[in-house]
Amino acid sequence: MAIDLRQLRQFVTIAELGSFRRAADALHIAQPALSVSIQKLEHAVGTPLLARGAKGVSLTPAGQALMHDARRALFHAGQARQAARRVALGEWGTLRLGFVGSATYMLLPRCLPAFRERYPDVELDLREDSTVGLVSMLRANDIDAGLVRGPLVEDPALESWVVERDDLILAVPAGHALAGLACAPLAQARHESFVMYSPSKVPGLHGVALSLCRKAGFTPRISQQGIQVQTLVSLVASGLGLALVPGVTRAYSTPHVSFVPLCDPDARQALSLSLVTHRDTSCAPVLRLRDSMLDAPAR
Repeated sequence: MAIDLRQLRQFVTIAELGSFRRAADALHIAQPALSVSIQKLEHAVGTPLLARGAKGVSLTPAGQALMHDARRALFHAGQARQAARRVALGEWGTLRLGFVGSATYMLLPRCLPAFRERYPDVELDLREDSTVGLVSMLRANDIDAGLVRGPLVEDPALESWVVERDDLILAVPAGHALAGLACAPLAQARHESFVMYSPSKVPGLHGVALSLCRKAGFTPRISQQGIQVQTLVSLVASGLGLALVPGVTRAYSTPHVSFVPLCDPDARQALSLSLVTHRDTSCAPVLRLRDSMLDAPAR
């Protein structure tokens, strides 16, 4: 016959309280039902476990042998129950999070410390890639979620939430005529060369930057392409052209590049960082991270 945890809990309670009556009261069970349950336990073990005496209930030698393992079984059962519950609540486990490089400028430093403090038992496995690479990794189930640059192509298998919005600004060499201006119309750069995002690797940023140039009345002359924002800033510092970059890039200023806000209304809040995951994901830590990022105070 099988032994269940309920019987072990009843056995331990009787042994600790030294009385069937007190144990029945503590367990909120009728004393006759408790006696029947212990009889079944003893039958399953094949020997008496408790002995009634004038001074109450005591353990038989077999009961003493069972007592240690019974307590350990109850402890581990409680631990297993708690672990399963914490995983279901997103308080424990591993979160494989992909991110684009520009997420490290402001979003991750703003949100991850609070998330790690609140959920210290969630292990973060961080992986950097382009937006296209991250979406591909997500579809292959190599990551649980990704922080990507929008806008995103609609995909019924994925779900996304905008967790940060930003302006598009102009990066120019430090000695450029536009450097130091409080605000510049993008049209003033119509005759300049641009370093631009790769349309195949960073389609979201490429599309937004190209659209803004066209709204300003010109199609940019592209001299070089890159994937990471910091790469474009380095190319600007090398004198290869101007670049349209997220406003958060100013947090990593360089003496060789000036960042100029744009007067164009369409440049305001033109960019977004989105947390993307599988629709109806079963990875609860993803949802905890989403809530943490959406609740974080704006920069």
